[in-house]
Amino acid sequence: MSERDIPVTEDELHAYVDDQLPAERRAAVEAWLAAHPDDAERVRTWRTFGEQVRERYGRVVDEPVPRRLDLDRLMARRPRFMVFGAVAAVLLAFVMGGGAGWMAHTAVATEMGASEALRDDAVIAHRLYTKERRHPIEVAGNEDHLLPWLSRRVGTTLRAPDLTQFDFRLLGGRLLPGPTAPAALFMYENGAGERVTLYCTPLKVAATDMVYRDDEGTASVVWAHDDFGWVVSGPANADMLKQVAAAAYAQLETW
Repeated sequence: MSERDIPVTEDELHAYVDDQLPAERRAAVEAWLAAHPDDAERVRTWRTFGEQVRERYGRVVDEPVPRRLDLDRLMARRPRFMVFGAVAAVLLAFVMGGGAGWMAHTAVATEMGASEALRDDAVIAHRLYTKERRHPIEVAGNEDHLLPWLSRRVGTTLRAPDLTQFDFRLLGGRLLPGPTAPAALFMYENGAGERVTLYCTPLKVAATDMVYRDDEGTASVVWAHDDFGWVVSGPANADMLKQVAAAAYAQLETW
């Protein structure tokens, strides 16, 4: 069996995106992608997401490690039995979160404030996935397991607000990494093809009022309530998006 005949794995696709694929498998993976448009689309999506993350957080990678994460400081100031737990937690998060990328994200979240980091993550996800025509969501809105699945992962009972009064119908949702915990993203589309998203993730901050912002053509409304953060993102139409966010908030509060 030649290299081209060996099936391409998920790990190889990720390695291809990260330029970590062995040279002898590169031609086989490229041939696979040419023959499998769905996988080629996934690879393009991963690359786009990676580029957006690097553009937004790349500057932080070269900054000093925050003092609260300095291992020598942890060793010096905490009792021995606590040190190993703290060090293990830092190292585990480092490995699970991709090393420098995880530390960069944590530093940014501290600098910008939890709500702004939440908004930025939601807007990045909105821009990335609303552009997708074939794979904008992981699970369709009419699938029974969408809400139970996202609820288990995010840690609360989720409901998808009904936005049909604004001509937006639920397409479905997907699971994403949030600033500090898993996040759920619901996507809606109207008859004109416009899309809005509702992003939700655990957020240990005091409750906040709704705040609107237009970020280079993508608008968002962010708020926090009951240890969760919420962001509605969509076209830069302040009146419409504020109404959509208010309707979503009102329905979420009644459940």
